[in-house]
Amino acid sequence: MKEDNSARVRLDKWLWAARFFKTRALAKKAIEGGKIQYDGQRGKSSKLVETGAMLKIRQGWDERIVEVLALSDQRRGAPQAALLYCETEQSIKKREHEAEQRKMLNTSQIAPAGKPDKRDRRRIVQSKDLLLGE
Repeated sequence: MKEDNSARVRLDKWLWAARFFKTRALAKKAIEGGKIQYDGQRGKSSKLVETGAMLKIRQGWDERIVEVLALSDQRRGAPQAALLYCETEQSIKKREHEAEQRKMLNTSQIAPAGKPDKRDRRRIVQSKDLLLGE
């Protein structure tokens, strides 16, 4: 793992090495799609990463704000990859809160037991007819 400041690592390669993305192609696609911000500005895949830089990374519903602690251009195990960055406390709390909110919304919605039977289909058709005024 390269940890000296003279190391030159591209943003897409660092994101891959830090295990935010499974492939460099996915990292590059996320950068080009505007999902990665480097020090508050939209990133480019060829941007050279520096220690101390702040990255905002959006992945699905989650958004992480991390500080670059070390540089590496090689993908290693998860314990070594976790040493490359530090997520801010505010980011962790926000992510956990939003995950809890999503969980509450999903549990409050009652899903149907299964496919509608003949009686249920008749009711659906009747309700559609009432809505359409037929």
